[in-house]
Amino acid sequence: MPPETARMSRSDRRAKTVADLVTTARTAFLRDGYAATSLDAIAEAAGYSKGAVYSNFKDKPTLCRAVLVDIHDEKMAEIADLAPGDSEVDPIRFVDGLADWLRRSLGDMEWTMLEFEYAALARNNPDVKESIATLRYEISETIAAQLTRVFGDSLAISDAFGTPHDIADLILSTGIGLSVQRAIDPRVSVEPAISILTAVAALLHEM
Repeated sequence: MPPETARMSRSDRRAKTVADLVTTARTAFLRDGYAATSLDAIAEAAGYSKGAVYSNFKDKPTLCRAVLVDIHDEKMAEIADLAPGDSEVDPIRFVDGLADWLRRSLGDMEWTMLEFEYAALARNNPDVKESIATLRYEISETIAAQLTRVFGDSLAISDAFGTPHDIADLILSTGIGLSVQRAIDPRVSVEPAISILTAVAALLHEM
């Protein structure tokens, strides 16, 4: 054990172990896929025993969830950065930024395929099903909060488009569908969906 690790408290050592395992698992899951990655391989690559994995994560789905939480936290931070809370944001600039975020995210095939593999586990695993619903809800809430911040009263009076949560769900659901299609066939374009998003934003901006 390195001297600096030996000087850590037990809780600090455990936190470091968890962080190391999640980082290593993220690399392996994204590179090789969920099914092709074993806990043994993750433990070895991270420099820990398999027992260290099981003492922090009860099984592979639990570790995969931690990886997806890590990725989703990054994605939600990117969305939050599109409309910082301490400054006024131009709606059109916000939508342009959201469109660029969608292009980047919908083009991330490794992330999409990992989400797809994890979702397939939900058929026989209620915990995974609940986890997926929670992760989706959190990112939808983040999008809705930013839409409310940018468009404000325009959304409140826009019966044609629904509530901010309705719009956020539509954006997210469209994105998920396109991501899966593009993971199978990268020729599927995201631009029609982005054009619709931009057109809706322009209408809201005029209200």
